[in-house]
Amino acid sequence: MNDKKLYVVTCIAIFFLLMLGFIPSFSCYLSWVTPPAVLLCGLFFGLFVGQPYPEFNKKVSKYLLQYAVVGLGFGMNLSDAIARGKEGMLFTIVSVFGTMLIGWFIGRKVLKVDRNSSYLISAGTAICGGSAIATVGPIINAKDEEMSVSLATIFILNAVALLIFPYIGAGLGLGQTDFGLWAAIAIHDTSSVVGAGAAYGEEALQVATTVKLTRALWIVLVALLTMFLFRSKRKKFSFPLFILFFVVALILNSYFLSRTEWGVSLGNIINTLSKKVLTLTMFFIGASLTKETLKSIGVKALLQGVILWIFISVITLIYISWI
Repeated sequence: MNDKKLYVVTCIAIFFLLMLGFIPSFSCYLSWVTPPAVLLCGLFFGLFVGQPYPEFNKKVSKYLLQYAVVGLGFGMNLSDAIARGKEGMLFTIVSVFGTMLIGWFIGRKVLKVDRNSSYLISAGTAICGGSAIATVGPIINAKDEEMSVSLATIFILNAVALLIFPYIGAGLGLGQTDFGLWAAIAIHDTSSVVGAGAAYGEEALQVATTVKLTRALWIVLVALLTMFLFRSKRKKFSFPLFILFFVVALILNSYFLSRTEWGVSLGNIINTLSKKVLTLTMFFIGASLTKETLKSIGVKALLQGVILWIFISVITLIYISWI
């Protein structure tokens, strides 16, 4: 079987297993089909088999994630979401700009990483990974290779975080709320944050999703600040609209669907299906990591990403232990 056929068969098999989870008699045998497990499957495929459809894989992972996040809004309450967002707001403000400054210092002054790559890695760590890099990259006139190095660095750390954070959280005895807050601040991309939260528990998933999307709103301010720092004029940046649709889903679920029995059932169905879609997305994300991606990363850029990631993870844990 060639790579293309194996890719298609694997995707269909994972989708089939996820759909079987809707049947009560089968669901008890499929508890192992979790976001981390499916991510591992994707990583194995990308590293040892290869990626026969890179563009398709990239687009599918991007859009499925957005659909899944919007669908998760149908399982949350707006009042609870606002309360959770406020809980991490102060530290979010401090951590966003603190991470940017520390990342610049580590990258430029200590490791001597080139200006653009250092800034992109710092922005990706501070806010929401690949989305932040894709937003500020055009503003600073980043080259393709600088974008690739930064995205690859963030992607690898995302994959590692999704796999190890639930185990670390369990080992430290973190509660659902504490883990969700930790994951939202310390993990880069929304996909890995939501995946780690889903692996830890329902409440952790809701907290992680809400706080992360609240944090992602800072893309706008950072983009404007980047225009000023790099003296960029007439540069456009795109805002992730799926965040707005997530808010709309929250409102619909909180003030309309929750008032009727059929509405609650509809919200539960959408929410459950979204979790299945999220798990499937993990395969496409994992399959994006190939040997070529690993080769493109410079040691200094990766080292900057690792140091910055460890720093924000530890500081966040200390903060959580005090509140």
